[in-house]
Amino acid sequence: MMIVGSCNDCHTAGFAPSDGKVPEKDWLLGSGPLGYRGPWGTTYAPNLRVTAGGMTEDQWVKFSKELKSRPPMPWFNLNQWAESDLRALYQYIKHLGPVGEPAQAYLPPDKTPKPPYVQWPAAPK
Repeated sequence: MMIVGSCNDCHTAGFAPSDGKVPEKDWLLGSGPLGYRGPWGTTYAPNLRVTAGGMTEDQWVKFSKELKSRPPMPWFNLNQWAESDLRALYQYIKHLGPVGEPAQAYLPPDKTPKPPYVQWPAAPK
């Protein structure tokens, strides 16, 4: 589910640019300093190991089914995952262990983030 759902693309720093060649011990620790900036402001992909580490499995399922978030998180897809898949993802995240720090805080649209960040949609040329 995690690979098919592409969780690592945003929640693992450097995953997409390295063609997925990030050691598993570093997976799901969040986007690090990379922000995603758009009309909504700037978001940072959270450290799912810290997030899940603070929840029970039932809380994780409820959280995942009810999540509403800012782009680029496709929360509307996560809301549709089967409960069994959400439980399997939770168990996998817990297996990785609760390491790392929480993600940087969201920045509103009037605040300019420090680089690096992805401008989405791309700024006009």
